[in-house]
Amino acid sequence: MVPITMTFDCADARAQAAFWAVALGYEEAPPPTGWDTWESWLRDHEVPEDEWDDGASIRDPDGVGPSIGFLRVPEPKTAKNRLHLDLQVAGGRHVAQAEREGAIRAKVEQLLPLGATVLHEAFGPRGLDHVVLADPEGNELCVV
Repeated sequence: MVPITMTFDCADARAQAAFWAVALGYEEAPPPTGWDTWESWLRDHEVPEDEWDDGASIRDPDGVGPSIGFLRVPEPKTAKNRLHLDLQVAGGRHVAQAEREGAIRAKVEQLLPLGATVLHEAFGPRGLDHVVLADPEGNELCVV
């Protein structure tokens, strides 16, 4: 297996990291071994202070999911994502529909105050199947 980090290009790395940490139940990644803070790591690596907010990183506190990085880029998002994340909160189609819908709506309500926008609600024969959201910078994700 090859370890991976998923990386988002964005305008505000710290804000995106904060949003996705809540969305995924992640935490800010600690500084590399040997440094007590990211600031000390940045100083020791002579990164100019005006570049300190160019990146951020979050991780799964249980070490199961991939690390996720956020890099500030100058250009804005211009098209639909070709890859998106599904937040699988509903437990699957074997779960009672009312319970599934409650879990989906609860996650959506948690993310809206953090800057998410509802793009579309998708319904199947039993009711709500998933909700398509945009994160604060317009990246699509689904709450399933």
